[in-house]
Amino acid sequence: FPTRRSSDLKAIGSRKDFSRPDEDSLLAEYKACVEDLLAHDMVQKMDNHVQHCDTSRLQHSINVSYYSFLICYRMGWDYRSAARAGLLHDLFFYDWRTKKAIRSNHAAWHPRVAYDNAKKITELNKVETDAILKHMWPCTPVPPRYVESYVLTFVDKISAIFEVAEKKSAKVFKRRAVVQP
Repeated sequence: FPTRRSSDLKAIGSRKDFSRPDEDSLLAEYKACVEDLLAHDMVQKMDNHVQHCDTSRLQHSINVSYYSFLICYRMGWDYRSAARAGLLHDLFFYDWRTKKAIRSNHAAWHPRVAYDNAKKITELNKVETDAILKHMWPCTPVPPRYVESYVLTFVDKISAIFEVAEKKSAKVFKRRAVVQP
């Protein structure tokens, strides 16, 4: 895996430390699905961009990738495509909060940018392509075609909620600790 801090090498909410030796066969399977992508400079560059609050775009993508992988694995669906698409679904390098940075609606536009960037670093299958291009549904007009795409779409939304909630709850607990004697 990449040279990020060991404490960052896990999905938010998971106890699995991705930097440890593969004691867990399921974690080893996940790593086998995405390690080539995680080693790529373009994917690593996402760590320099904020996605939600204090969560980097790379960390957000790891969250989406890992939890999409777990759901699809448990259900017997294409977990490899879900893991890979989850890691690549937000592969863009502009600040979406800055209006000058985007031509139109970011929610509808960035999946195409991510797809174009992902094609530059790996060959994408039909499930990965669909999941990346349609992960912002219903902001994108055409719904996903594959169950793995729906999983990624919903895991993306849930991850965003947890990433924002983590930041907000940390502020509340910090404030309470200061107020209480």
